[in-house]
Amino acid sequence: MRYLTLLLLFLYFSAFGAASFSSFGTASFPGMSFSPCASHPLSEPCPTPYVTHYVPEDSIRIEKMLRESQHTAPEENVMLFFARQFLGTPYVGNTLDCHDSEGLVVNLSQLDCTTFVETVLALALCSRRGETSFTAFCHALREIRYVGGEVAYTSRKHYFTLWMEEGERQGLVRHVGPDSVASRPSDPLFSGVQHVRLSYMSSHATSYSMLAKHPEWLPAIRAIEKRYDGRAFPFIPKRSLCRSGLLKKYLADGDIIAIQTDRPGLDTSHVGIAVWSNGRLFLLHASSRWKKVVVEPSPLYEYMMKQPRQTGVRAVRPFL
Repeated sequence: MRYLTLLLLFLYFSAFGAASFSSFGTASFPGMSFSPCASHPLSEPCPTPYVTHYVPEDSIRIEKMLRESQHTAPEENVMLFFARQFLGTPYVGNTLDCHDSEGLVVNLSQLDCTTFVETVLALALCSRRGETSFTAFCHALREIRYVGGEVAYTSRKHYFTLWMEEGERQGLVRHVGPDSVASRPSDPLFSGVQHVRLSYMSSHATSYSMLAKHPEWLPAIRAIEKRYDGRAFPFIPKRSLCRSGLLKKYLADGDIIAIQTDRPGLDTSHVGIAVWSNGRLFLLHASSRWKKVVVEPSPLYEYMMKQPRQTGVRAVRPFL
């Protein structure tokens, strides 16, 4: 009997991986480590096995939301369905950097603007694929968050220009409006041109806890920055966001909005999800001002006009 028990334990851990531990704040919860090749084929080549940091309550909640989404009306916007599940969730920054080494972090109780958008998109992709398992969600999140699905700090899509470009290459999202300056329409909505100059991470390495601990990662970060140096992208200047009639021809509910900044070395300062209400465009986002996920009370135009360093927006639409 003892040997039978040991055999069953061996088979269990062979299927699901060895146990690991994750921590958010001061609490410690069981997590898991598994190979992404084990049971879920992807279009990307299989990367090395990775650790997933999560709490069991979150895995249960994810599967519950995915099952519920299978019963929504076909015309319901799946991005907004999931985004609204997180209204009121506390805003907390740097939740991806609270471990000693890189792992796939799943944290539904603490979100920043990027992890909020990534979580919602991963749920929406799983829902449209008819997948309802936590494992499937983790694979989708890995596709979204990392270049080539490789769970490593230097493969994480730190800059949102990289996030959008890689997402389009992977077939996860597509650009809204013209995808290059040369293909800009005569329509004045996309009259802005962003000339990308990325250097913020490499010039502020000590501000990033994991990067500060691993200076050997800096050359790879600089290479990412250099790859996009000088690239130019059309965008909608914030002064044009008051043109709701014209704006609605391009932006739809559930689009992912990237807010551009003139801060040296950065491309994007904030991201959120588009919501139309009474003919005006609003932002559903994890807000550092309100300290939680909210639909911003002011329309996007009014919100951005109060932010002197924000210059305009670019947007992508999920392939759902």
